[in-house]
Amino acid sequence: MRSLKDKTIIITGASRGIGREVARVCATEGANVVIAAKSDQPHPTLEGTIHSVAKEVQEAGGQSLAVKVDVRSEEDVDNLIAQTAETFGGIDAIINNAGAIALSGVESTPLKKLDLMMQINFRAVFLLSQKALPHLKKSENGHILSFSPPLDLDRRWMRNHAPYTLTKYGMSMLTLGMSDEFKRYGIAVNALWPRTVIHTAATAFGGKQSFDRSRTPKIMADAAFALLKTENREITGQLLIDEDFLRTQGVEDFEQYRANPASNKPDLMPDLFVQAPDAYAHNAVPPLAGFSGEE
Repeated sequence: MRSLKDKTIIITGASRGIGREVARVCATEGANVVIAAKSDQPHPTLEGTIHSVAKEVQEAGGQSLAVKVDVRSEEDVDNLIAQTAETFGGIDAIINNAGAIALSGVESTPLKKLDLMMQINFRAVFLLSQKALPHLKKSENGHILSFSPPLDLDRRWMRNHAPYTLTKYGMSMLTLGMSDEFKRYGIAVNALWPRTVIHTAATAFGGKQSFDRSRTPKIMADAAFALLKTENREITGQLLIDEDFLRTQGVEDFEQYRANPASNKPDLMPDLFVQAPDAYAHNAVPPLAGFSGEE
């Protein structure tokens, strides 16, 4: 496994939630972490800004750079790439964590909301990957990681929220395509998704019941950390579930990731796009899943 010490990682939507936790975990090994998000000022109800996470990264042992970025803006992404390269000399990995969600059907989804999901979920992955590519080519172990789900065509994922499903599946299709396209550059491209609902302040729903049956962002952060440390294209073109991947890395204790350790609820709440494990017994590409709000 490669060390992330002095490796430069851009994380979008990193001011809170899963992105923040990934930033902190990568920092423990001395990574250079670029916190790229819109939140440069305190939110009225949600904790975390790019600056507070940058401080946490430094306290955890890494170097940090906070950059205000709207991932829909080509100008902002160009500035993000330029600042990162100027500060750290290159880019070794990008993590596409920023997301937007609206669980509604075609009839009730405003065009404005569809455009937002298309731009943040799908277009931003294309944009950042393309802009970062010249630097990733120069990395000894370049990696593109997106938080997007398995390509499961079960109608349950279509009938109630086809617009959202379309944008998230688009990210996964880009993952598969870029893995093959960038093979000649030695760049690994993967997707990661949680098996259960992840509890964060930004995406909390369902009250105490969902809290008792969800996991913390740490499980996604640990899985992303382990994936980034794999050798050149050792794993690529995969749509991975956090729990399944961590099991291949020797992790056995998953109670450590419970959002509410005091809960006696035996059944955790499956995330969107997740089937029972045996439903994928025939599939070489493992499943992934997740609930994400806009960050």
